[in-house]
Amino acid sequence: MIRRLISVLGGVAIGLSASQFPEFAQQYEQRLGGAVAELRVIAEKFDAAAARAGLSRQEALGTYRETDIAFLAGQGEDIGSTLARYERLETQLDALENANIVTRVTGFARYYDPEIGASALEAYNPAVPVTTEGFAYAGIGVLVGYALFGLLGWAGARPFRRRRSRVRVERDT
Repeated sequence: MIRRLISVLGGVAIGLSASQFPEFAQQYEQRLGGAVAELRVIAEKFDAAAARAGLSRQEALGTYRETDIAFLAGQGEDIGSTLARYERLETQLDALENANIVTRVTGFARYYDPEIGASALEAYNPAVPVTTEGFAYAGIGVLVGYALFGLLGWAGARPFRRRRSRVRVERDT
């Protein structure tokens, strides 16, 4: 009886936790979209400046690498990493925007950016899931939590169970 109660409570706790994923993912995606928009401005300005000089993006970055001036070489490394971050985050945003309920979790885990995730978590406020996706995650979480806590309760109680001995009753014939 107590094991079943613990399983139910554990299932509900994990279900409530899992139901928060869609809300956190939405807040993360909003921050990601803002970061991509801001980095797009930087990338477009860099590409426009390169084009005015008759260079492609890669040729302009190569110009920075070839210089003997340490300051310019450092600036080239910085803009190169900024452009790479822009491309990486843009890919992630595209993957999240086009994800379904299953691929949303795998895409989120695959492309997660710690900097954006930390700022989203800092501002995160739990919400009651009233979407199909929220209910689905809650339901899956309840089932997984119930099974997990049930298994842990069964495994934890096993050493303390008494073995039932078989009593043999012999008949007189």
